[in-house]
Amino acid sequence: MKDIYATTRICPYRADFFANEISYCDLDLDDVHTIMARSRNPIELAHIWREVHNKMGPPMKNKFMRYLELANQASRLNGFSDYGEEMRYMYEDINLEEDLTESLHKLLPLYKELLTFVRKRLLQRYGDQIIRPDGPLPAHILGNLWGQDWTNIADIVLPYRDYSDLDVTDEILRQGFTPLRMFQMAEEFFTSMGLKPMPPEFWRYSLIERPNGRKVQCTASAWDFCNNIDYRIKQCTEVDMKNLVTIHHEMAHVEYYLYYADQPYLYREGANPGFHEGLANAIVLSVFNPKHLWRVGLFNNSTDTIETNINFLMLMALKKVAYAPFAFLIDQWRYQIAELGVNRMNADWWDLRLRYQGIIPPVPRSEAHFDAGTKRHVPADLPYMKYFVALLLEFQIYEAMCRAGRHVGPLHTCDVYRSREAGRVLMEVMRVGRSKHWREVMKILTRGETDKITADAMLNYFQPLILWLREQNRDERVVGWTTYKEDKALFQPLVLYGTSSVVRGRMFVLITALIFTKFNFVLA
Repeated sequence: MKDIYATTRICPYRADFFANEISYCDLDLDDVHTIMARSRNPIELAHIWREVHNKMGPPMKNKFMRYLELANQASRLNGFSDYGEEMRYMYEDINLEEDLTESLHKLLPLYKELLTFVRKRLLQRYGDQIIRPDGPLPAHILGNLWGQDWTNIADIVLPYRDYSDLDVTDEILRQGFTPLRMFQMAEEFFTSMGLKPMPPEFWRYSLIERPNGRKVQCTASAWDFCNNIDYRIKQCTEVDMKNLVTIHHEMAHVEYYLYYADQPYLYREGANPGFHEGLANAIVLSVFNPKHLWRVGLFNNSTDTIETNINFLMLMALKKVAYAPFAFLIDQWRYQIAELGVNRMNADWWDLRLRYQGIIPPVPRSEAHFDAGTKRHVPADLPYMKYFVALLLEFQIYEAMCRAGRHVGPLHTCDVYRSREAGRVLMEVMRVGRSKHWREVMKILTRGETDKITADAMLNYFQPLILWLREQNRDERVVGWTTYKEDKALFQPLVLYGTSSVVRGRMFVLITALIFTKFNFVLA
């Protein structure tokens, strides 16, 4: 299945479909992600989306069903009712799923406000032939293949376009930064909080630039060689803001390694599967922050204006809030099909996406498809709930550091740079590794206030944006989305619906799409 995922190639979109020129179907996933992020042609986006989902999912569907059957058998031999129960067991807490569901429902009002505002801006861009004014969003126009991260449509969505964004790449280049200087800057961030510097072996063996003369897999990652000496980061660093933030993230993982290095081997990991990522992302919340970038001399504009703060919070919401329901539903879908079977596997996938995300496919789907397979974590059998746990944890850890540092003001303006008190909070969490149950670690983090993973800190962070969005959406007929029969008809078995104008319009678009498919031309 991973081979199918990695080797699938698709055909590019060709507007002139009557031309006789040969079209080479050689676009890989990197090309797909670039097109989905940059194109503003809805027809091209629908074509690319359809090509990926039609060519990648069906070949791996039977393999996935067989794999799930084997996983269920193995789980029952291990004493579990099914594979889903075994996946949940790694958290060693029977109440966690209930807590996470409660957290998602706390976040959904914010998500619906965000979706409503984004839909209004997309309607202005694409018109009501693509989006219904009160309906769910088509998956292909959100700047991402899965609709999990909406930051690539920030140029359409950001409220105050005359105000500069937070991309300080030009300033980084102007000041003559190199990859090494960026790593040194990240190390200084941690040592300013009283945390450990990187050991000599880190600087000797880490790969921080793309090597000449050989190919490497360049996805940024942090490495613990489990000998209390050798810790490394592998990153083909480009001199820009995105890479600067990534370096801080990966170095936070190394700090975690350094602090639990004295624990027995089995305890040298995060308190639960989401802790490592949550802690690293909490650091990013302080680094990718107008106040911090101003303090280190990279952001020269005012950080106090309403416009700057709302733009910043909107950008963060497009990344974090938009991601929350997607991060939650992937494993919910796996739990569901592991328990109830795969007869409606694709319909169940889209039913969850419509229910939690308010997202529908741009073209009709059927049980011949396997659309979940386009997300690598599914065919690679990588648990995904840890990313939802990490999302909640990053805001709880960040809020705990800000409290310890006696931050005053809105939570999103907190910068823990040079705060020894915030550093001590991190030390206490990191040094225990997994030697204590994660609920005990949560008590340490929150100074005994709670042992739960909750959405409260995340809501505190976005509180100014919540108030602003409510004001922007006050005249909207629907905050969130209404689900009509034709929305579900995109992925459910075909039934007769009646003759409303909305239904007729939707069916006309779908029939037109099917006709033009013959010419490799798809309308959404």
